[in-house]
Amino acid sequence: MTLKIDVFTKDLDLTDKIHEYTIKKVSRLQRFLNEIGDCRVDLAYAKTARNASDRFIAQITIRGKGFILRSEERADGIFAAIDATVDKMTRQIERFKGKRWDHRTEGAAEVTSEPEEELEDEVAPLIVRRKSFTLTPMDEAEALEQLQLLGHEDFFVFFNANTNKINVLYKRRDGTYGLIDPIVG
Repeated sequence: MTLKIDVFTKDLDLTDKIHEYTIKKVSRLQRFLNEIGDCRVDLAYAKTARNASDRFIAQITIRGKGFILRSEERADGIFAAIDATVDKMTRQIERFKGKRWDHRTEGAAEVTSEPEEELEDEVAPLIVRRKSFTLTPMDEAEALEQLQLLGHEDFFVFFNANTNKINVLYKRRDGTYGLIDPIVG
């Protein structure tokens, strides 16, 4: 089965050379994890980056049944950024397979992003983006694992299989984690 790879750019021209290189490098990830259903590659150029060696950004997001993995790297060239991101994603896949392969494989919340819509004058200016989630039941340990695998370690929303409630796992300033368990009152 051929992996479908979507390549998107921001402030960067997608030449045939960059596109072919990206497809060639990212398609190799299927050797490590053949359950990949969807793969998205975002390439960007940040002209305002503080450090000139961090101006090219490559981000890879792969989704499959019950998991989502994301990696992002910056470099001074787009090809170096792609290589670094693929290497980081390979390590994440190995870590994911090592920790989860013998365990339950259905345990992740899949985040799907709705396209940003233009705000109208009548809409409150506080909500600028909406996301919808498909929640898969998991326990707190699996949620912590997913929080770390996603790469953004601020918070993670999940359906707690032990309590049958939606919980939020978040990282505290001292490096520990907290859990929000809402009570409807």
